[in-house]
Amino acid sequence: MITASALGSFALIVGLLTLTPGLDTALILRTAALGCRRRAWGVVLGIQSGTLLWGVLSSLGVTAVLTASHLAYAILRWAGAAYLVWMGSRILLPTLRRRSRADTARSDAADEPDTPEGADSFARGWRRGTMTNLLNPKVGAFYMAVLPQLIPAGAPHLMTGTLLAGVHILLATLWSGVLIAFAGALRGALRRPSARRILDRISGTAIAGFGIHLALDS
Repeated sequence: MITASALGSFALIVGLLTLTPGLDTALILRTAALGCRRRAWGVVLGIQSGTLLWGVLSSLGVTAVLTASHLAYAILRWAGAAYLVWMGSRILLPTLRRRSRADTARSDAADEPDTPEGADSFARGWRRGTMTNLLNPKVGAFYMAVLPQLIPAGAPHLMTGTLLAGVHILLATLWSGVLIAFAGALRGALRRPSARRILDRISGTAIAGFGIHLALDS
């Protein structure tokens, strides 16, 4: 079974990783700041669903393909980059056009206008969070690099890896709750169309920027 020292080391690593601002932070803050609380929690649990799957696959050795095969890593990297640039562009581009107050109000639910659910939909958030996580090969590479070093010889890989992923999920979910609560304080200011455009420009640029960085990363 995994030792307390190994469990503590992993908790420290993923705790620092969780606190570091990144794509997940930008996605959660923007969704929650717009008042979409259910969708924000959908994003959080979608991201953690992806984390759990990466942990399970790493425990089974499946993600070794990413580190051993340049082609497999490159395909996933380019798919993830394209998805992030597309998502960031959908948020950013509408803010670059002059629109009336009514147009701005209607755009609050326009991230995915082709879906039948309301703007504050848990399912939409979960899909977005899951896709964002699973299309990021760096998450898989991280788990492949860390988990094998912490699983003791003779220990059941699947159970131990799932336990470690559960620690990551717990810490990330707690921190996400703090982010959602903080973003709730911004809702009043974001009722102004100008403030909403500024938020969308910042978050859209950040998300698309993560995609470009992923594409250019070797």
